[in-house]
Amino acid sequence: MRLLSTSLKPTSGTAQVKGYDILNEPGKVKKEIGFLSSDTGLYPRLTAFEIVTYFARLSGMQEESIKRRVDEIFEILDMNEFGNQKIDKLSTGMKQKVSIARTMVHDPDVLILDEPTLGLDVITSRSIIDFIKSSKEKGKCVMFSTHVMHEAEKLCDDIAIIHKGRILDVRTLADYRKKTNLNDLDDIFVKIVGE
Repeated sequence: MRLLSTSLKPTSGTAQVKGYDILNEPGKVKKEIGFLSSDTGLYPRLTAFEIVTYFARLSGMQEESIKRRVDEIFEILDMNEFGNQKIDKLSTGMKQKVSIARTMVHDPDVLILDEPTLGLDVITSRSIIDFIKSSKEKGKCVMFSTHVMHEAEKLCDDIAIIHKGRILDVRTLADYRKKTNLNDLDDIFVKIVGE
């Protein structure tokens, strides 16, 4: 995920995002993606609104469209009640919503989301899952990393099973079920890793 986001350079080979090479055109790749990392920090002295607005400007959005887009994202993610609070006063779930909002503010076509619900309560996790579903329904390409198998079952068209840094298999949930004669993705994962 970090390779596709251009945060890391590959030791060999390359990849393309929307036709742009991650090595030769990293600036163009960054404009096309929204990347949410599980360990990306937020500026503690800024408010949620200030951070999302700042990232909108960094992504090159025009000033006249920033407020409209920030208002839209805050409404979708139910962030209005804490929009003017400083980050260091927010809960983990609120901070995660701010991270997602800044990832999405420039309305990218490609989303790379690394563990977006890690450590969140059920209600916040559900709102984030609904947001990801909505993005997918709008035709966005969503790459989603999770250890929570029921989230993968709900969201993914294709599921890659990765173990010890290697992709062991990639297929649809239906194809995994046929291959393993198992229904539950947790059980499927354990069986494939065990092979």
